[in-house]
Amino acid sequence: MLNIEHYIRAQSLEEAYTLYQDKGNVVLGGMLWLKMQSRTVRGVIDLCDLELDTIEETETEYRLGAMVTLRQLELHPGLNRLTQGAMARCLSPIVGVQFRNLATLGGSLYGRFGFSDVLTLFMALEAKVELYHSGVVTVEEFAGMPKGLRDILVRVILPKRPMQVAYLAQRNQATDVPALTCALVREGGNLRCAIGARPNKAVLYRDDEGILSQGITEERAWAFAQSIAERATFGDNLRAKAAYRKAICPVLIRRGLLAMAEEG
Repeated sequence: MLNIEHYIRAQSLEEAYTLYQDKGNVVLGGMLWLKMQSRTVRGVIDLCDLELDTIEETETEYRLGAMVTLRQLELHPGLNRLTQGAMARCLSPIVGVQFRNLATLGGSLYGRFGFSDVLTLFMALEAKVELYHSGVVTVEEFAGMPKGLRDILVRVILPKRPMQVAYLAQRNQATDVPALTCALVREGGNLRCAIGARPNKAVLYRDDEGILSQGITEERAWAFAQSIAERATFGDNLRAKAAYRKAICPVLIRRGLLAMAEEG
């Protein structure tokens, strides 16, 4: 059971950041993962009064507030046009609509959970996070920051550039936490591939060997997929063994690449 001693609605980012420096306090977010813990916290910091629940669009980027829900992202026409529907494919299997109506983008990314579909996709998209104290860093850089970081995630910045996007995940059953996640982004002549739920947090790989530089074919797709599976590290947990993850990794990558090739 989660016991909360004090509930605080921050009235500024500065107040939220200052309160969060007390290690007895936590940021509330959507409170979906937090409530599953068995602990006592001195105070929970609610960001709901800071107007961070909006999606703003400019000519070059989307600016996604930390309190935007996964459901808002899933249904957003512009984000789905940009990603050819990958945003919805990534988010729609996460638990259920009621859950996604509460779960926030900031909470989903800040935890840098190993099983996170959200972290996998936004890492491959080369999105950036804006932290109140630490500034703007890429999601890839953010994932490598110390786990004990005590900063406030303000928003996520998603560039608007022509790209092809594919998202696939292996689940033991519908709405379950994934056993492996895979996000592919093809931008110009560059290919990025994020693999998550290994069961550790997502890691980003690139086509450093130029396997796909001349285009995607059946043979090149399989060669690239196998190269990533060899570079990635996998572990065991209740959902899958490392050997299973290693076996399905190239299958997901190959399927995503061939879908890109078919779409042109």
